[in-house]
Amino acid sequence: MSNVTVIGAQWGDEGKGKIIDWLANRADMVVRFQGGNNAGHTIVVGSATYKLSLLPSGVVQGKRSIIGNGVVVDPWSLLEEITKVGAAGLKVTPDILVLAENAVLVLPLHRELDALREEAASQKLGTTKRGIGPAYEDKVGRRALRAIDLKDPATLPGKIERLLAHHNVLRKGFGAAEVDAGALLKALNDVAPKIAPFLGSSWRELDALREEATSQKLGTTKRGIGPAYEDKVGRRAIRAIDLKDPATLPGKIERLLAHHNVLRKGFGAAEVDASALLKSLNEIAPRIAPFLGSSWRELDAARKAGKRVLFEGAQAVLLDIDHGTYPFVTSSNTVAGQAAAGAGVSPRAIGTVLGIVKSYTTRVGEGPFPTELKDATGEKLGERGHEFGTVTGRKRRCGWFDAVLVRQTCITGGVDGITLTKLDVLDGFEQIKVCTGYKLDGQVLDYLPADANLQARLTPIYETLEGWKETTQGARSWAQLPANAIKYVRRVEELIGAPVILLSTSPDRDDTIMVQDPFVSR
Repeated sequence: MSNVTVIGAQWGDEGKGKIIDWLANRADMVVRFQGGNNAGHTIVVGSATYKLSLLPSGVVQGKRSIIGNGVVVDPWSLLEEITKVGAAGLKVTPDILVLAENAVLVLPLHRELDALREEAASQKLGTTKRGIGPAYEDKVGRRALRAIDLKDPATLPGKIERLLAHHNVLRKGFGAAEVDAGALLKALNDVAPKIAPFLGSSWRELDALREEATSQKLGTTKRGIGPAYEDKVGRRAIRAIDLKDPATLPGKIERLLAHHNVLRKGFGAAEVDASALLKSLNEIAPRIAPFLGSSWRELDAARKAGKRVLFEGAQAVLLDIDHGTYPFVTSSNTVAGQAAAGAGVSPRAIGTVLGIVKSYTTRVGEGPFPTELKDATGEKLGERGHEFGTVTGRKRRCGWFDAVLVRQTCITGGVDGITLTKLDVLDGFEQIKVCTGYKLDGQVLDYLPADANLQARLTPIYETLEGWKETTQGARSWAQLPANAIKYVRRVEELIGAPVILLSTSPDRDDTIMVQDPFVSR
């Protein structure tokens, strides 16, 4: 299947709408993947002119159109847009439009905060004041409401409580009235029945197309990662390059603290001393500056020279801010597609995508875990696998291998093949279970639903495989593996729909079986 991605290559307004409309005629599906109703496409068809902000351009030609999870969606604006194009003779129905159930919602409080900050700042960003930035901040802050939440009104009050624990503190700092939780709940419940018919699992639909062709604890490490990402998407962060220009630092610190000191005031915490922060940054700058460079230029030079580049990911797909078990996730995108944006290379340059997968399943911190074993077997897996967090030292929760999860992460993460690790931890088990599906309210699911409350209620469906008594530890070839261990590996491949490229049999670097060379194009 050949796909096309269209992006603006200047500052916008390049005429993307026309070109996308022209290309849509040859496409089966059109996907909007970022932004919100702060941008628009104008499409002219004969005497009709359509001005689209949230709707993908494919709706004009009646093509299946998806608003992806990377978009922040003002539900009231979306409905207004559907009504407006409907009046112009363009009927948009759930048969045409899909709204990703894990897309973040833009709320009235986001628009208000956008305006409050823009008016308070001496350095204007020129924001549209439609709440896009604050909505993205809530997304990486893991407190956002998502489209799927509209389908579960019973859990909305708790999620609103968590959201307002942040926003009402911030509004207090600005001297603005608090958001009325009851009024917001009513507004969301009013709009929910109109939005719900459009909701769907966009990643599953895209995969099918490919095949055809604040009571909630997040388990944060408290190292400031989320707030730093919030500042980044809020466009107030201080970046490494700023350390090389001390003359401009005071103004940038002023803008940063225009947000943080308001927030701290709302929390009753002391304000950050701008001069003390400036002094500490100026002191560290000479030590950091020698390391600074244009990484994208160096990567481009390596590409032209034919050098091999290894892109190293952190966390994992199930902790991705979009595709993970939200809100129990990290504050960034961890899927392979982020390698391009996060390193400054073409998406075509990331090469083979290798997913690292344990032979069983572990999780550290809070959040759903369908195959978790809270018994002696779980303890045994943890003890044999030395399952304690590298950074936090926290004990990891352990369970059987979940093929449903890994199949899903191979799809959303863009995985070409996996490295299966810690096979030796399973040595000696008479029987080994693998999760092949879930039961939920009498239904059988072959995927992980987006709603965290549904995730927590899943019951795993297991397939039982024979274990092996022999050791796999230190094996460096297939010939050294027990027959049942090989059967286990092959069954994992079948269930997840991806091949095992590398197999790890101990912590030792050399105890690795290479099935395929990931650096060689296939």
